[in-house]
Amino acid sequence: MRLANVLIPVADLDEAIAFYGLPVKFRDGDRFAALDGGGVTVALAGPAEHVTSSAAPSYKVDDVAAAVRELSARGGEVVREPEKGPHETRAVLRDPSGNVFVLYSPL
Repeated sequence: MRLANVLIPVADLDEAIAFYGLPVKFRDGDRFAALDGGGVTVALAGPAEHVTSSAAPSYKVDDVAAAVRELSARGGEVVREPEKGPHETRAVLRDPSGNVFVLYSPL
């Protein structure tokens, strides 16, 4: 598991891209934009891709279902079960302190 990006749900992708002012690495219409934040990608999620209600770290894993099982066994709470998105399989969990995070694996 490695930190890959910080996911930020936004109301308007164009407005958010202009606000952050970082170079766009990838964009999928009004759904999603990956901005070059230096060492970590700033991932802007438009309304169709809101999987969390606030900013959350996203961790890239080899197998989302296996990572969910492992972290659940360590006290994590599943907020959203693994699901296929347009570019990845993803799940949302809450750590024992209540912090939300995303696990994902590219398709």
